[in-house]
Amino acid sequence: MFDDDDLIDPVQEDEGLHTFGFDTRAIHAGQRPDPTTGARALPIYQTTSYVFENADMAAAYFNLQEYGNTYARIMNPTVAAFEERVANLEGGVGGVAFASGLAAQSAALFTMLMPGDHVVASRALYGGTTTQLKHLFRKLSVELTVVDPDDLSAWRAAIRPNTKLLYGETIGNPGGNVLDIEAVAGLAHGIGAPLMIDNTFASPYLCRPIEWGADIVVHSATKFIGGHGTSIGGVVVEAGKFNWSNGRYPVVADPSPAYHGLAFHETFGVYGYVTKLRTETLRDLGAAMSPFNAFLFMLGLETLPLRMQRHVENAQGVAEFLYGHPMVEGVRYGGLAGSPYRPLVKKYLPGGAGAVFSFDLRGGREAGVAFIETLQLWSHLANVGDAKSLVIHPASTTHRQLTDEELAGAGISAGTIRLSVGLETLDDLIWDLERGLAAARRVVESRQEVRA
Repeated sequence: MFDDDDLIDPVQEDEGLHTFGFDTRAIHAGQRPDPTTGARALPIYQTTSYVFENADMAAAYFNLQEYGNTYARIMNPTVAAFEERVANLEGGVGGVAFASGLAAQSAALFTMLMPGDHVVASRALYGGTTTQLKHLFRKLSVELTVVDPDDLSAWRAAIRPNTKLLYGETIGNPGGNVLDIEAVAGLAHGIGAPLMIDNTFASPYLCRPIEWGADIVVHSATKFIGGHGTSIGGVVVEAGKFNWSNGRYPVVADPSPAYHGLAFHETFGVYGYVTKLRTETLRDLGAAMSPFNAFLFMLGLETLPLRMQRHVENAQGVAEFLYGHPMVEGVRYGGLAGSPYRPLVKKYLPGGAGAVFSFDLRGGREAGVAFIETLQLWSHLANVGDAKSLVIHPASTTHRQLTDEELAGAGISAGTIRLSVGLETLDDLIWDLERGLAAARRVVESRQEVRA
C-alpha cells in the first residue's frame, strides 16, 4: 500500500520511477488510512483545538518553528487533507482552504497587496469577483484596471509601475472567454508580478494553470470540486515558483511584526506565501473551512474525473443543439467548431471546454423569463458545477451589481442565459430546453401580433 507522500512525488520502482495518474491522485492524494483506527474513509475531526504534548512543543508550534495543530481556525486534519489533495492535483506546493471561494480570493489578495498597489484584471469575471476588486479593495487603496481578456495589448497597456498582480479566469463567467494563460503569465513575469487564475470553471481535471505559468490558483470548491451543491468553500494553491523577495512585495518578504520579525519568504522558501496566507491572513480574518465541508469536498474530488467527462460531453451536446436554433442569437462555448476560442481550448483544455456557458435568447428579458419558468429539469438558482443542470439570468442576479458598461464588457445582455450543464441524460436536457425555447417563441410572436 502506498501513502500520501508517494502520491506527491514519483516513487522508485525496480525499473524506474512511477508517476501516479490524475484519477488515482484524485482518490488518494493527501490521505492514508487513519493510523489509529484503520478507517479507510477520511475522518471528520470535529474539534476546535488540540492538546499539546508539553509547553515547549506548544511554544514551537505558535512560533512556527515546528509544524503542528494549534487551533481549528488555522488548521484541521480533515481540511489539511483536502488542501493537500487540491494542491497535488493543481501541481502546486501547497494550498489553504477557506469558508468560500470569495473568502479564498480576498485572502489571497490581502496576503500580497498593500495600499497604493495596482491590479490588472480581466473584465470577463464572475460579478462577485469584479465587485470585490472594484469596491472592497478600493477601501484598502488598491487600484484596479479591467481589460478585454482577449486583447494581449490591452493587458500590456494597462500595466503601471505599481502593478502588483494580473488576474483572470481560465473560462470567463459567463462569457466563456478562454484566457491565453501562458501569454498573460509572460507579461506578469516580465514586470516581476505574479499571475493569479480562478480555475473554478475548468477544475484541475480540465486545466492546470500552473503548468502554463500561473503563480496562484483559486477555486470556489462550491462548484465542480464539491459537485453536488451541498457545501460552500474555497481554496488557494501556490505554484511555489514566484520570487516574493524581488523587492516589490514587502508584505510577504519583509520581517513580520506579527511574528517578532519573522521573514516568511526567507524562512520558508517556496512555502513562504502559503505559510503567511495561513498563519496570518486566515488566522486574522477567520474565514476557516468547516471539517464537514472539507470531508464532502474530498468525496467530490474522488469522482471529479468521471463527472467532468460527463459534464463536458453533455455541454458539447447542448451547445450544438442551441447553435443555429432560430430562437438563439449566439452561443458562447469554446467547444464549438466556430468559436474564436477553439485554438485556446485545444491548448489549455484538451479534455473539453467546460460545462458552464451562456447563450443569447431572442426576445430579451420577457422571453428569458418565459424560457426559465417553463423548464422542469433545469433548476433556476445561483450556482454552477452541480450534478444537476442549472440555469440563471446573469444580468438580474449574479452580475446585478455591475453597470451597463461592465455588463457589456462581460458579454452580458438582457437576453443572456447562463447554463451549467449537469449529468442527466442528454436527450432529456434537450427536450426540456426545447420546451423553454417554444415558450420564449410564443412571447416573441405575441409581441409581433400586438404591433401588427
